[in-house]
Order: sequence, then C-alpha cells, then structure tokens
Amino acid sequence: MNSRRCPRCGSIYQGDARFCPKDGSPLVEVAAQTGSAPGAKGPTSRTEVRRAITPKPAAKLDPAGTLANQVLDARYEIQRKLGEGGMSFVYQAKDLNTGEPVAIKVLSPRLSQDRSSVERLRREAGLAMRLDHPNVCRILRLGETEDGLIYLVMPYLQGELLSDREVRQGPMDPEPGVAILVQVCAGLHYAHELQIIHRDLKPENIMMVPQADGTERAMIMDFGLAKEKRADPSIAKLTATGIILGTPEFMSPEQIRGRPLDGRSDIYALGIVGFELFTGKLPFQGRSAQEMMIARLRGQPTPLRQFRPDFPPKLEQVLMRSMENDPDKRYPDARQFGKALLEAVDSRVPAWVKSLVD
Repeated sequence: MNSRRCPRCGSIYQGDARFCPKDGSPLVEVAAQTGSAPGAKGPTSRTEVRRAITPKPAAKLDPAGTLANQVLDARYEIQRKLGEGGMSFVYQAKDLNTGEPVAIKVLSPRLSQDRSSVERLRREAGLAMRLDHPNVCRILRLGETEDGLIYLVMPYLQGELLSDREVRQGPMDPEPGVAILVQVCAGLHYAHELQIIHRDLKPENIMMVPQADGTERAMIMDFGLAKEKRADPSIAKLTATGIILGTPEFMSPEQIRGRPLDGRSDIYALGIVGFELFTGKLPFQGRSAQEMMIARLRGQPTPLRQFRPDFPPKLEQVLMRSMENDPDKRYPDARQFGKALLEAVDSRVPAWVKSLVD
C-alpha cells in the first residue's frame, strides 16, 4: 500500500490521500508499507485514506511540544499530549483552580514570533468565546506564559473524533449518519447567525461525545480558521497573502478562488463530510493539487449511489445539492440543510435531534 508523508508536520498517511488533513500541505510519496494500522477492521478499510500514523519525534524538539508533566502558567497541570498540527500542540491538562479537566492548544514558539499568526490565534479566541451552543466546543481562555508561549484553553471532551469513527466502523447507515449531520447543522447555524464561519470543517474537527442520558452529541471543534463574515480591514489582511487557509479536500470552490465566504461554504464542506461518512470515499478525486482544484472548480461530485446503490435516492439528492458549485444553488442556511436531511429519512432519527433544527 502506498504511503505519503506531510513535509510540514511529518505525519504519514496510507491510501490515496493527496493532502494532509491537519494543515492542507500536499503529501509526498514514501516507501510502500504493508499491513494495516491499529484499530482498522482490515487491510482494505475504505476510510484508510484518512488514517494518520504518528511520526517519529524530530531530532530538535519544539518547546511547545514537550510540556507533558509540567505546570503551565502556574495553573494548568499538563498530563499528556493529545495531538499536534502544523502550528500547534494540544494537551490534556487539569485546571488547578477548578479541578476540571481541560484541553490546551499551545502555539508553536516559531509561529508565535509571527505577528499575523498571533493575531489570527487571538481572533480565534475572541470569536470562539462568543459561541455557546451544545454542538460547539467553546474557548474558555486565551493565555500567554512569561516565556512567551501562547495558548487556548477549552473543555476537555471525552469522546471519539468522527474521522476515527469512520475508520473503526466504516461507511455509516443513513439514520445515524443523518443524526450526526443534523447536529453539526445546528451548531453551524448558530455560529453563522453570529456572523462566524468555520472555514475548515472536516471529520477531524467533529467530536462524538457520550452524554449522561445515553445519547451521543456531535460537537464542532477548532474554529482556528474561523472568520467573521463582516471582517474589518485588519482581519482581512491576514487572508490576503495568497495562502489559502483550509483543508483542500473539503474546501468550497469559492474558498479555492479566494472569494468572500458565507455560511454556504461550510454547508459545502459538510456535504463532503456526509458523502465520506456514508461511502468512505471523497466525491472529488485528483492525482495532484492542481487536479484536485480543477475537479472542485469545474467538475461535478461523483454520484453517491455509484458507491452505494442501495442508498436512499432522496438523501443522495440532498447531499448533492449541498455540494453545488454555485453557492446560490445550495441550501440558503445550515438549518434548511438539516431539515432537508431529516425529510430524506424516516422517523428513526431521535426527536431531540429533530428539535435542533425546528
């Protein structure tokens, strides 16, 4: 099986992935590997394209990546590293003031020297602190240590990433898949009403969290690329550098073109999330970054029933509309998308999920 490596963060992926889901960098091929990663059902798991293998530590360690077993800012007892991306490290910690478990996202010092990166992180915190919805993970605090480490504090969610769920279970049945997508629609609609767009929605940014009543809640994570629809000029400058922020596999055509975005761009990304959730495949393919972009800009998504002939036709139509190239042809808002998803399946979707978009 082919393996590819992200030259930016070092993560290695098996299968047909062309871009790193952590930072969007084009992957480069490495020597082929055999076998399957731990937790996969078999060597031909259809969602292997999104399973990452933890890279070996680099010879020179980033100070922000070696905080385990330390106390951050005299308040947060760092317990273990949860993950890392191109510009940050995420830890599980204990808030010594409250005794509550938290997750802490620490910006890499090499990037904290970049004013635009710091400004974008501060903007992320300012936006996410306004979000108070059961399907959105909120930001509790933005802090900076005496030695210059900048960090975000969030509630620690004990659950499973949707990307890991896809690997573990494979393509999902319509009703449970719709229940997840409708919850994400509810969280997105709330954010969009506050003029906030996620801009990097993908399975890695959706956490499935068990609740005390036995239900499971889908929560949108990491508004790290969030952007206000009516951004002021200083914020607009941050995205005027020619660098496209987001993950190429889920970006809307207008985001690829660098045009102004609204909530319909997130609807497009969620449509692709749904397509992958139900098929284990992506609706657009390409052998290079250029081919992927061209397919998104000019082509039509692969019909979902080409991969699952038994899939409900009406539900396929709903997902295909969400992925229309022209934003005006998509659903006008995430709430309407959620309602359409519910109408396409039977009554087995729980009533409390339906109430989220009523």
